[in-house]
Amino acid sequence: MPAKSRKDNITLNVVKTLKPGDQVRDNQISGFGVRLQKAGGKPSYFVNRRIKDGATVSITIGPHGTWTPATARDKAFEICHQLNQGINPNQEHKAERNKLTFDQASKRFLTEHGPKLKPRTYYDYDRMLTKLILPVFAKKNLDEVSHTDLIRFHVKMKNTPRQANHCLSVISKLKSWAQQSGLRSDSINPVIGIKRFKENKKERYLSMDEFKALGDLLIQLEADGSESSFVIAALRLYLFTGARRGEILELKWKHVDLDAGVLRLPDSKTGQKTIHLNVASIEVLNNIPRLSGNPYVIVGKKEGSHLVNITKPWMRIRTLIGLNDVRLHDLRHSFASVIASSGGSLIMIGKLLGHTQPTTTARYAHLFDAPLRELNERAGDAIANAMNQSVNS
Repeated sequence: MPAKSRKDNITLNVVKTLKPGDQVRDNQISGFGVRLQKAGGKPSYFVNRRIKDGATVSITIGPHGTWTPATARDKAFEICHQLNQGINPNQEHKAERNKLTFDQASKRFLTEHGPKLKPRTYYDYDRMLTKLILPVFAKKNLDEVSHTDLIRFHVKMKNTPRQANHCLSVISKLKSWAQQSGLRSDSINPVIGIKRFKENKKERYLSMDEFKALGDLLIQLEADGSESSFVIAALRLYLFTGARRGEILELKWKHVDLDAGVLRLPDSKTGQKTIHLNVASIEVLNNIPRLSGNPYVIVGKKEGSHLVNITKPWMRIRTLIGLNDVRLHDLRHSFASVIASSGGSLIMIGKLLGHTQPTTTARYAHLFDAPLRELNERAGDAIANAMNQSVNS
């Protein structure tokens, strides 16, 4: 489709009203423009102008979202100034790309893009890069890591399919960021088209007997002082609320509203969130001591900090009662299973767990098999009884 080009002052309203195929050239900075190539895509800012030797130089600034009309305009002014000085940014970027190793790109990615990530996501990216990705690609040029290289890398990790898929996601994000930052020349992300491994998600739910055994053990550990009272409180809150790990460990007292019976989290994996408290969780919170100078509910070893590592204590505790296959996150699943068995719906589970997408909650649909069978039997019995009475009368 040929571009429908016009001149205008590039503003946010102009960008928002672009239609596929539209291209707007700024009427203030010669060569600065924005275009929308296809439906569902993002508008992209660019500079396209002639230089002294008569050649045309095209430079992509980046997509709307990463750039605003104001920041893109500033960048375009900088590029045009370089062109007027006889400096071709494309050649400068090419020289920089030729020197940039995967290791250097990773460090810049975490430094420049890292602050935009949630702490847990940043931790996961850093861990994946350091332990799994950089040992393979660190010294290679960023552009040299090809589609074929990544297929081989992915296949070698076939014994840990979830980890292999996660590594590809991190590399894809790094490559996309590098392209938007002008650090990568290839226009197609080499991760695209690599088929992910099927992940066998093993979901484990505690039975009522296991809930009892765990509850008895926590009482015993609390009484003899063999585990931190804050660790025990955190585990109880996981069990009674179905909250995520970070939502409990990073919880501050100012976010606890016991009168309203809620935790008001300003940020979580899914953004701002309200966690509803039941009587059991309120009792746990009432019994947690508040330490002067520490804003956190679950206190860590360092002064003024929260507990960081609860995985090791959980591994010790679960071993004592033979729950070696139960991950910490399974306590959240177990909370959901009790809601289902108590007559709650998928919508209710989603609300209580803080899901933003129905597809996320759909993973718990199988928990309703037994209640549905029971309800089906009751309905069948009721109809059969009514029909028998009608026939006999």
